[in-house]
Amino acid sequence: MSFLTGAIFLDAPASALNNSGKDTNTTYENAVATKFATTKEGKFPYVSAQAFRYWLRSTLEREKSNGWVASPIDREGKIAYTDGNPQRYWDDDLFGYMRAPAQSKEAEAKRKEAGTKLTALTAKTTITRVSPLRVSTFMSLTPITLTQDFGTMSRHEGDAVPHAHQFYRTVLKGMFSLDLHAAGTFSYVERTGYLNLDDIRKKEAEAAGLQHLVAEKSYRLDEESRRTRVASLLEGLSTMSGGAKQTLHYTDVTPAIVLAVVTKGGNNPLQYIIGPDKKDGSPTVNLSALAQTIEAWHDQFESPLYVGWVEGFHDDQREYLANALAGKNESAVSLPKLPKGFEMGHPRLILQRIAEDFRNSNNNAWLA
Repeated sequence: MSFLTGAIFLDAPASALNNSGKDTNTTYENAVATKFATTKEGKFPYVSAQAFRYWLRSTLEREKSNGWVASPIDREGKIAYTDGNPQRYWDDDLFGYMRAPAQSKEAEAKRKEAGTKLTALTAKTTITRVSPLRVSTFMSLTPITLTQDFGTMSRHEGDAVPHAHQFYRTVLKGMFSLDLHAAGTFSYVERTGYLNLDDIRKKEAEAAGLQHLVAEKSYRLDEESRRTRVASLLEGLSTMSGGAKQTLHYTDVTPAIVLAVVTKGGNNPLQYIIGPDKKDGSPTVNLSALAQTIEAWHDQFESPLYVGWVEGFHDDQREYLANALAGKNESAVSLPKLPKGFEMGHPRLILQRIAEDFRNSNNNAWLA
């Protein structure tokens, strides 16, 4: 069972990417606070995993990369859900779902009256799917002092209307993991998170000729379809856009740095390779951590170590890492040999390279 695991760094030079609503620590009525975590070290701005997944999912739906098929959504009052059909819809497959419509007769009558484009659901069945794509909170590398920006609405007669919002300058770090075994594999185990298919969807899988994994109580798409979906997800990540306050701050949320590797297990060995500099909090390569990571985890690596790093973003550290990986580093730290080597370049090109490697049928073992 393999996973694509990695780390992503977002450059936020003057940003408010994920807000928390009204700022209650100001006298201004129209004031917006950004999300941050408070520790004894100070305030750490962050972007929630939900926000990051929303940006990625919206990008994929908008760009329809390689035929990306997004699931329709239905809503009942305060309940909203997708179709919950991972065979048909790529986001239901890779992002997971929970479809638990209200069971009352009144709710059923309203659904029938309104009509729906969603696949029918076996009576009184709740279907859920644990997301194969796992994403962490994207946390600032270092604590910072939030900036309060003031503005006015003054294009009218009379007094100007003041407003305010918080923003910050930092680098955000987050982790991700994609369960490659689960991608394109749909379970009907009677357990929360694993009852992906009800009877209706099982019959649809059988009719479409999906592989039946009897021992796992699962149905599986063909290898090419699975590889295409994973590759499409990665290409969407390479062009991702989103985030709050773009009109005022226009922050590029494509990765400034991305590290990734296919591993035999779901552990993420890459989280300590780049951390904050002790003096200014800027991204800093820890060669000792990288050497120890390779030594401890090399037997779990099934792919090259993929390194994407934008030129112009902390170039001294990018060059330092590139030289170390190429065996040209003059540091006292020598790196063990990577079993599958490494690939390094611009983050978008590296993500496209990973996508190409997934399309290559020689790497079908990654999806086993």
